[in-house]
Amino acid sequence: MTIHKEGYTSIALSILLIFIMNAVAHYYWPDQSVIKWIIYILSFVIFITVLQFFRHPTRKTVLNTEHIICPADGKVVVIEETEETEYFKDRRLQVSIFMSPINVHVNRNPISGIVRYFKYHPGKYLVAWDPKSSTDNERTTVVVQHETGIEILFRQIAGALARRIVWYVKEGDQVQQGEQFGFIKFGSRVDVYMPLGTDVKVTLGQVVTGGVTVLADVTKAVEVTEEG
Repeated sequence: MTIHKEGYTSIALSILLIFIMNAVAHYYWPDQSVIKWIIYILSFVIFITVLQFFRHPTRKTVLNTEHIICPADGKVVVIEETEETEYFKDRRLQVSIFMSPINVHVNRNPISGIVRYFKYHPGKYLVAWDPKSSTDNERTTVVVQHETGIEILFRQIAGALARRIVWYVKEGDQVQQGEQFGFIKFGSRVDVYMPLGTDVKVTLGQVVTGGVTVLADVTKAVEVTEEG
C-alpha cells in the first residue's frame, strides 16, 4: 500500500491545518484538557480520512484480451442500453460505477489498445448518481480501440465533492489493461460504454474492484460488431 502522488498536496495541507488547530488550542486554552483532547481526536480523524482517500493499493491485473475489467473501485449503479451522443452517436450498453469518498479513486484502463479519442469537458458538479451528471458535470471521455477492432468508451465524471479530474493519457497512446489512466478527487463515478450484445459479468448494486473485477466479456461485443 502506498500513497498516490495526487494526494501529496492535500496531505500537506491537512497537516498544516492540524498544526494550526493544535497551536491555537494550546495558546488559547492551555488548561482546558477537554478542548485539547477534542482537537486531538478531530486532528486524527482528519489525517486518517485524507490519508485513506489517497491510498494506492498494489493491484495485479490478470491480462485477458477477452475481458473488459472494472476501471474503478465502487458500486455498480447503472446497467442499461442508452444513446451515446459524443463519440459513437448510436445505442450502446452503459455500465456505471459510483465511487464514494471511502473508495480507492485510482482509475484503470479496462482494456489494452490504442487511445483513439480523448476530450476534457469542464462542467457542473451534480451528485455523481444524477443521470444528468454524465452530460453536465466536469468529465473526460476516453476511447480505446481493442486489438479486435472494437472501441470501448470510458468517462471520468466529477461528483458533488470532486473538483479536479486528473488524466494520464492522450490520443495515440498505447495503453495496457489494468494500468492507471487517471484519478478523481473526493467522490465521483466512471461510465463505460460497450457495443450492444456485450456479455456483462456484473450485477446492479455489486461492489467491484478496479483492475480486478471482470466487467464484461468482449468476445460477445466482437460478434455483434462483425454481424452489424
